[in-house]
Amino acid sequence: MYSMTNLRFSLALCGAIALVVSLAEFAIANDSNRVRYKTVKVGDVDIFYREAGPKDAPTILLLHGFPTSSQMFRNLIPALADKYHLVAPDYPGYGHSSMPPHDKFKYTFDNLANVIDEFTEKVGLTNYALYVQNYGAPVGYRLAVKHPERITAIVVQNGNAYDEGLDNDFWKPIKEYWKEPKSQAKRDSIRNLVTYDATKWQYTDGVKDLELVSPDGAAEDQFLLDRKGNDDIQLDLFLSYGSNPPLYPSWQEYFRKHQPPMLIAWGKNDKIFPAAGAEPYKRDLRTLEFHLLDAGHFALETHGDEIAKLMRNFLDKHVASKKLSARP
Repeated sequence: MYSMTNLRFSLALCGAIALVVSLAEFAIANDSNRVRYKTVKVGDVDIFYREAGPKDAPTILLLHGFPTSSQMFRNLIPALADKYHLVAPDYPGYGHSSMPPHDKFKYTFDNLANVIDEFTEKVGLTNYALYVQNYGAPVGYRLAVKHPERITAIVVQNGNAYDEGLDNDFWKPIKEYWKEPKSQAKRDSIRNLVTYDATKWQYTDGVKDLELVSPDGAAEDQFLLDRKGNDDIQLDLFLSYGSNPPLYPSWQEYFRKHQPPMLIAWGKNDKIFPAAGAEPYKRDLRTLEFHLLDAGHFALETHGDEIAKLMRNFLDKHVASKKLSARP
């Protein structure tokens, strides 16, 4: 007869095995959620990127703006990594990617988009949702027009695709430079945009509670901007931004034709890309969730938790059921 002692031992053993299995599964899941810092060679440049989340989960490609890098997503990535695969590259000349001199590398939005396009193929991203902010919009929308079948959804945070978004005082001296691209005086007139005062202004202007803004973001961005030769890289890209408005009609046609699900989470107090640039998206998108946040240019700094929640609800509805692949 099977003794009570043996029964208790068997039950205890089964419980111990179940606990070990559960702990192992938790450890595996927890490990995949950790942010990893990687570099991959794309052409002649090294592209640094942050990655977290299960690789068989839906992917979000996070595209940063000026004057920052993938560090702008430092809090957002772990907030979503339990359920989504997040990849955030630094463009050439930004963050911890290579910074070839501007006379050796074309710092144009066409070229940045080409590099990021090749980057996605190098790391095996076959389908992905886009998160675009500032410069991330012209980079991301070039990818979307080129590969509409790859885009599962788009999250827009102060990223422009309409003329209304550039009709403000910030862009006036830059537009003057577009008119006279060979003018050193016009170029020098916007050199103040790469100073610490300008960088700090981008983080703090339009923010109601400055105690919510960590000084670390602006400090890290400026440390990298201050590298020798980086100012000319940024000025080249200010000039190249003039190539984007002529492409707006093709981006808008992409929206109308392919109707990617879109979430707008826009800092309405932004003086660079004001809320006027968010409103026109309503004309072209049928599946659109629209939120104007009481925030500035870098809304993630003050409203990161809110944006993460909006993204989770939005992506759960539109892309969570789609298993997306990535090579290890």
